[in-house]
Amino acid sequence: MSKIIQTFLVVFMLASCGVKKVSKETRILVSKMEQKHIQTFHEGLRLKTSGRSEEAIAKFEACLELRQDQDAVYYALSQLELERDQVEKAAEYIKKAAAIDPENTWYIQELAYMYFERSDYSNALVRFEQLLDIEPQNVDWLYGYAEVLVKSGRKKEAIQALNRMENRIGKFSQFALQRYDLYMKMKDEQSAEQELLRAKTNFPKDANVIAYLVDHYFKTKNTEKGVSMLKELVVADPDNGRAHLALADIYQQRGNMEKANEELKAAFRSISLDVKTKVNIMNSVRESSFKIDEVMYELLDILVTTHPNDALVFMTQGDYLLAAKDEAGALDAYRKSLELDPSEYAVWNQVLLMEYQEGEFDELYAHSKECKELFPTMPTVFLIHGVSSNQLKKYDEATESLSYGMELVGNDRALKAEFLGQLAEAQFGTKNIMEGIENYKKAIQLDAQSLLLKNNFAAALAEVGKSLDLAASLSKQTIEQSPENGLYHDTYGLILFKKGSFEKAKNSFERALELEKDDPYITEHLGDVYYKLGEEAAALLHWEKALEMGSENTVLDQKIKDKKYYEPID
Repeated sequence: MSKIIQTFLVVFMLASCGVKKVSKETRILVSKMEQKHIQTFHEGLRLKTSGRSEEAIAKFEACLELRQDQDAVYYALSQLELERDQVEKAAEYIKKAAAIDPENTWYIQELAYMYFERSDYSNALVRFEQLLDIEPQNVDWLYGYAEVLVKSGRKKEAIQALNRMENRIGKFSQFALQRYDLYMKMKDEQSAEQELLRAKTNFPKDANVIAYLVDHYFKTKNTEKGVSMLKELVVADPDNGRAHLALADIYQQRGNMEKANEELKAAFRSISLDVKTKVNIMNSVRESSFKIDEVMYELLDILVTTHPNDALVFMTQGDYLLAAKDEAGALDAYRKSLELDPSEYAVWNQVLLMEYQEGEFDELYAHSKECKELFPTMPTVFLIHGVSSNQLKKYDEATESLSYGMELVGNDRALKAEFLGQLAEAQFGTKNIMEGIENYKKAIQLDAQSLLLKNNFAAALAEVGKSLDLAASLSKQTIEQSPENGLYHDTYGLILFKKGSFEKAKNSFERALELEKDDPYITEHLGDVYYKLGEEAAALLHWEKALEMGSENTVLDQKIKDKKYYEPID
């Protein structure tokens, strides 16, 4: 018995020597590492789900320090790197995930699309083929496979792939159009046309198929069939502005202007045709035609109705109305354009110029004030603001604006002279007469040819009764150089009036009124001189006429009421 026991013990010990023992401490350590890995992985998933990408990446990288054989960790890191646009890193991670689990379709799919996006079509093709071996009828993979075949130049195989998709999910016009493109790339125009004709039979109202046929027939110089298809296209897709434009062009070439205009109007009613194309057509006609056809104004109305919130449209309307001598309508259109988009300086410039010409000084003041905030480096805006401020007797504001703007002028002598002239006007307005005289003299030195400066200087001197001989000399110069300007004769009459030469003043005012028949202020001046000459009835007649014509002289009502001359009130 003792021998048997001894033998048993030897065998047991030998057997024990052949088994690797795992200590309790080792088992606990492995278990803790596994727990740590799982805990870190789940923390990473929570951070990823909550959008905390950087922290999630740190957690997943910590997982890799514990274990490098977990494909899910590499997959998660790949997704996170893609979110950060780190394509190279994402690619490396998905490759590692696929290497660990090569049968996982998610990883194969990711690799397939990754290779496709990186234009690595050979590797993309291998992956899509793997996917289709697993699931041959998967439409998304079939489509991706076809796309890779196209990119790889394997057009016939791409057509076969599209056919497989069609057999799987049914006929769609898009498949036919893709096959058409492939046939055209293969220079097989006959098969391409047949593909479109079959598609048209299957989808007779599909505007996209008809559009392809239109393009195909014109591309292959089969014009009559192209025109026929165009007519079908505008029926199938009435809002197709480019189709209407193409038909308009064809009818115009064939001399059928009535139908050409109808198609052009239809194109302009189309929302699908972009505003710039329509505006370019309008501008092209306006710039090339001495006389604009009436249909263009109809198109303009359609354009405004179709695009009521587009600044470019109203700018175009303004240009057309200005060409048609409708200044009031043009000004309204330009103002509307600025309401929609105040960033276009050319439109501001046009509005300010027209408001100045129309004498709309309240609007000019408001708009120039807004404009100088938008364009603080444009000196002319400050000049116009100064002009309007002077007209509204806001002399301090005029001085501020003109002084600032003059610093922006640079070496433009004529423009600087205008600034100085308006600054002088402001100084006359604030009774700083000597400063005003000096600035007017500086202005004329800079621009000795400016009749406007000379006339304004002469008028300013006449109003305050200062340096009347100088005023008379300046005024005579303006009349000599521009004898048909009634305002210059009016200024000379005012100087003579101030000097007490009433008979001569009357002659000047009468000549001024001959040249400017509708000017209320010249009419009033003539009334004033009649009063001074003792012709009170004639004076009253002219004062009343001036009032009817719109004179805003603050003492005119008093003159008429009292039948007596009063000096103007500043």
